[in-house]
Amino acid sequence: MAKINVVDLGGKKVSELELADEVFGVEVNESLLWESVKHYRAALRQGTAATKNKKLVSGSGKKLWKQKGTGRARVGSVRSPIWRHGGTVHGPQPRSYEYAFPKKKLLGALSSALASKLQDGKLTVVSTLDVAEPKTKLYRQALDKLDAKKTALLVESGQKLTDNLFLGSRNLDGVELVLSSEVHPYDLLRYEHAIFSQDAIEALQEVLKKNVSRRKLAAKKEVA
Repeated sequence: MAKINVVDLGGKKVSELELADEVFGVEVNESLLWESVKHYRAALRQGTAATKNKKLVSGSGKKLWKQKGTGRARVGSVRSPIWRHGGTVHGPQPRSYEYAFPKKKLLGALSSALASKLQDGKLTVVSTLDVAEPKTKLYRQALDKLDAKKTALLVESGQKLTDNLFLGSRNLDGVELVLSSEVHPYDLLRYEHAIFSQDAIEALQEVLKKNVSRRKLAAKKEVA
């Protein structure tokens, strides 16, 4: 079982934390990560593209000439799609691009993303993310000491989230704060450095361990 150092916001080691091999020791599944990112980005799409059909374009609905006897092709309206400035046929209409994604696959992708961060040395666990005052300057100094000078993802437990953390980190450029129950593989891949509080990483690890355990039980049943 691998171990990781738990540090304070000054970068000094305070303890060690054991990491579950079934969560952080898995082989990085790049195809599963791609699927999870595609699903996340699809849900972000606004889906507001729209074209005007025959009913919506401007123009009279009066029949331009009688049906027979003119020697010309029959026509019903100036808004016909075959006419210039007519309506568009089968054009895009407002829609949602979101689709269902299996929870087990999402949790599997999350394990792969965490394992990737650990292998790259971009995963940091701190004893607490809270500071004495809700000041952006204090968090900027702490991130610099933790070697997170570019982009960083802060992950905290929902039970430990304080006003100081929320107010102090919200104005930092390239920094995002999420809860351990809401962290997504896309978040871990998007930011260069991931900084977890000890409570957050322990809570997330327990959830992922349960998912692995259920998969193993299902696999054993299939073999039997």
